[in-house]
Amino acid sequence: MRVEGRSMRTIWREGEAVAIIDQTRLPHELVTRRLQSSEEVAEAIRTMRVRGAPLIGAAAAYGMALAAARDAARETLEKAAATLVASRPTAVNLRWAVTRVMRAILAVEEKERPALAMREAGEIVEEDVAINRAIGEHGMGLIAAVSREKGRPVEILTHCNAGWLATVDWGTALAPVYRAFDEGIAVHVWVAETRPRNQGAHLTAWELAEHGVPHTLVVDSAAGHLMREGLVDLAIVGTDRTTAEGDVANKIGTYMKALAARDNGVPFYVAAPSPSIDWELGSGALIPIERRDPREVTHIEGWSEEGRRLVVRLSPERCPAVNYAFDVTPARLVTGFITERGVSAASRAGLLALFPEHRESATREERC
Repeated sequence: MRVEGRSMRTIWREGEAVAIIDQTRLPHELVTRRLQSSEEVAEAIRTMRVRGAPLIGAAAAYGMALAAARDAARETLEKAAATLVASRPTAVNLRWAVTRVMRAILAVEEKERPALAMREAGEIVEEDVAINRAIGEHGMGLIAAVSREKGRPVEILTHCNAGWLATVDWGTALAPVYRAFDEGIAVHVWVAETRPRNQGAHLTAWELAEHGVPHTLVVDSAAGHLMREGLVDLAIVGTDRTTAEGDVANKIGTYMKALAARDNGVPFYVAAPSPSIDWELGSGALIPIERRDPREVTHIEGWSEEGRRLVVRLSPERCPAVNYAFDVTPARLVTGFITERGVSAASRAGLLALFPEHRESATREERC
């Protein structure tokens, strides 16, 4: 995607290291960092310097490659894998990517592992770009249909950040928006701020502005009002983990928007790349929900009028807080999934129609 008029990705190789955009510094500063070890990758994931399920997976794959470059012994690799997987528990892409790299490199001799690990990580990165480009193509059709029907700019609501900053490139929920915009379809995006870390205000608004897409920032609790007033044509969000039954774990606040969408007859779509689908899990009630530092709720980070980065307290000093990072939206509230293979119903049958190769594992989970 475009930053200051030039193409850019969120993660790339830089010599023997891996470079990232430090997303904790956006939108006020564009800062890149070099990561030289699996420990540094795990720290970047944990602190959300890189975030978004697909990007976390890509970063973790590179983390395994950096670990193998240092020491390719099985014991060392297993330790690195455990550290990476523990860095964020909800997004399934992380575990998927680490498992994929481990399976590949443990099948060869130790001396071959560093090169193979880096190749495998590179393939995961390129596959992510292709998957998200395809999601954009399939989702653009939904936007184009609304455009033809309404004859005016299509009003799209999104939550958190599921744009290119959450992936290697293109994004998931925003990929259809970018494709539609690039094809000349008039769109406008309602950007929910997404407390407590404000990924919508900090990241989605920034990348939409860089690409030139019309958008408006609103507080999270305004979404229901917008839908009731007929100001939203469809909602598109991302997913950190989707179960085989179609339940969706996404950034906290997604469930409330899905409820408002259902009450107001607004189609509610989830952009779901296949690595984010957990075929071994049926019910969303079984998804581990990450709890983060309560300080993210009691404090807020911003930029002063004088151009200084500030962190200020919002709550009384001794006020307790809890910080749930995700919630689960049941499949019954989801209109459909936009995947790299097409749009499906939000159900086991709908997903398996697009991904029949998982029928055996889904059937096995059903028996369990």
